[in-house]
Amino acid sequence: MPPVDTLATFFGVAVLLALSPGPDNLCVLALSARHGTRAGLRLVLGLCMGLLVQTALVMAGVSALLAASPVAFGLLKLAGALYLARLAWLAWCHAGQGRLPADGRVPGIRQGVCMNLANPKVVLFFLALLPQFVDPELGHASWQLAWLGSAFILATLLVFGAVACAAGALSRRLARSPSLFAALDRLAALLFAGMALAVLL
Repeated sequence: MPPVDTLATFFGVAVLLALSPGPDNLCVLALSARHGTRAGLRLVLGLCMGLLVQTALVMAGVSALLAASPVAFGLLKLAGALYLARLAWLAWCHAGQGRLPADGRVPGIRQGVCMNLANPKVVLFFLALLPQFVDPELGHASWQLAWLGSAFILATLLVFGAVACAAGALSRRLARSPSLFAALDRLAALLFAGMALAVLL
């Protein structure tokens, strides 16, 4: 286990990163406002489960192998971009068609996991950030990475969960405005499309 002060510092960094505007938390915001708190929390849970897998990949050294292989990393980028583009297309095509949190068109846990794993930027981010807080003198680097990954997941869960709850509280009021609902769907579509483009570039 890393020292408590190291974990506290890393947790603070993770909270700041989760608070900074980005595609993931903006998607949580838009989808929670559109489909309610439950749908937003399902997406958050999926994103955090994806981070759990990312942590395991870093611990096993798989992420480093992917990053070091141009072909494998290129295929990962392409698959991720295609998946995010599909989500963008579905959100745009079905904009304003009612509150359907159980519908496959609304991202949930599975989609959150796929969104996270389909983003190679997260692989590189974990490779760059987590090892900086590992102390070789403490030994068991894999266990230190596990603790750091868990702290990052907790920070993401708390921040993104708060975003989902706050945005979901507005969903009933927004239900009175179908045009605004359609606009939120299109915003989510644009965010997914932007993530796809960012992955490719």
